[in-house]
Formats: sequence, C-alpha cells, structure tokens
Amino acid sequence: MITPIEFPTLDKNTVKGSFINLFVSEDLTLQIVENRESNWMTLDAMVTQNIIHFYFCLDGSATFAFSPHYSRQIEKQHNYFFYNPEKDLPFELRLAPGTKLVSLFITLESLHKLFSHDALPFLKPENVKTKFYDEREIPSHLYVVLNQLFTITLSANAEKLYYQGKVLELLGLYFSEKKTDTESCPFLNDQETVRKIKHAKEYVLKHMEAPPGLKELSKIAGLNEYQLKVGFKEIYGNTVFGYLANHKLDHARVLLDSARFQVNEVAYQIGYTNPSHFIAAFKKKFGITPKKYLMSQTRKKH
Repeated sequence: MITPIEFPTLDKNTVKGSFINLFVSEDLTLQIVENRESNWMTLDAMVTQNIIHFYFCLDGSATFAFSPHYSRQIEKQHNYFFYNPEKDLPFELRLAPGTKLVSLFITLESLHKLFSHDALPFLKPENVKTKFYDEREIPSHLYVVLNQLFTITLSANAEKLYYQGKVLELLGLYFSEKKTDTESCPFLNDQETVRKIKHAKEYVLKHMEAPPGLKELSKIAGLNEYQLKVGFKEIYGNTVFGYLANHKLDHARVLLDSARFQVNEVAYQIGYTNPSHFIAAFKKKFGITPKKYLMSQTRKKH
C-alpha cells in the first residue's frame, strides 16, 4: 500500500489546519491538507520509488525541501508531478499560512492500466527507468474539480465512490491538457513570443472584470494582433475571449461553491453587468442555473 504523508510531530487534534486522507487503496492515495495556522506548517514526506506523485497547490505556497541546499517552491494554482524509479527521496513539505494542497499518489502499474503507452510517453517501456518531473499551471477547469474536494460534504456510504471517481477525473483532465505544437505555429518557435502570450493571458485573467480589447491587449503584450490571436489559440486551444469566458464561469462556480455569495454578487464579481446574461452563460456551460447550483451546494453542506 502507498504510505501517505503523516504528521510526525504535530497533534492533529490541536493544529489549526486539516489533513485528510480522502481515498486510500492498495494502488493510490488522495489527500488534502490546509494550513490554517498563522505560521508555516512542516510535514515529513517522501517521493517513493516507482510511485507517481502529484501535488496541486490551490492557495498559498508550498516548499519541497529535499536537502539543506536544495528546495523547490510551488505557488498558488500550480502543480508538481514527480516520478523517480531509482530511490526513495525524503523531504520536508513546508506549507505557508493559508495554503491548500491536494496530493495524489498512484502506482506506475495502475497508471499503465488507465493510459496507453502512446498517450503518455513516459510510460513507454524504454522510459520507465527514467526520472520524470513536470511543473504546470493548473487550468481553471481542473482548479474547479480540485476545489470541490475541500467544499463537498458526502454521506459515509457515498464517499468511496465519489473520491474514486474524482481521481479518474483529475487524471483525465491532467493528461488531456493541450500541449504546444511549435511546428504547427511558427510564432511559437520563439520563446519570447510564448512568454508574451502567457503574459497576455495572465493580464486578461487579472483584469477579467474589465478586460482590455484585443488591440489594447496586443500592445500590452508587445505583439501584433495576428500573432496574439494565432499564438494564443495554439497554446490554449481557444480564442482570448473564449478562454476568458470559460475562466470566468469556472471561477463563478468556485465562488458559488463557497456559499458566501448570492448569484448577482458572483455575476458582478466576474465582470457581468447584467446578471441575466451570466445566468444564461452559466446554464449553457454547466446545464444548471447558478441559483439551483447554489441551492444544491447549500444542501450538501447541511
């Protein structure tokens, strides 16, 4: 069985945080941890040989300290993927105040059964003895699924099935993320252009309540409109404002999950001046009105 991270020095009954094994089986473990302390939280952890490790940081930041002289940090809405076939690697996992982290561990054999070798290159026989590491930004649709692990309330008899399904959903979304194909888009052979497109994406998300037009965004990014339009779609699989619209609705769902806002408040927060337009867009994307979705989340919490 995969050994989950434990609190070796902290009393789980007194620490101002939560640490929960949501699902544990012979071949995988799904965990969430939240630091509600005003100080950093430190856990002893291990990158276990031949186990695939995923760490998703939803809020705050986490530091992976592998030795006194080597560490890596993961920021909000980013994740790490580790695989080491050679040896176990102990490390300290240090969580900043307010950090929310999801951990998923799965055996290589189990991942083999879920995906073909062609789908995941590192699963090919010639690569299984090779170390693998990946760092990514968590896309908004995956962030929504991860956030649900902190907000959902389930009956005891439904938990196992629900979390087992969430593991499959997380893996499916993670490995289906579009990869950049630089050969199909000559602009993307230039890393500086890629950096500018990513800056445009970050800028428009930061100002999603009142985003700039394409012409202004192009100037902000330092690209012409054609480069921005073609390059953005190649990297993110959508137009700038199609991507923004999806992000807004995913973010709206996260706000509704918190049960702290009414529908109109959420609409205004994400930049809709007319709540009826928000309601129509939300229903089109999720198949339910935001009011009914909010009511369903409220029932789950009680």
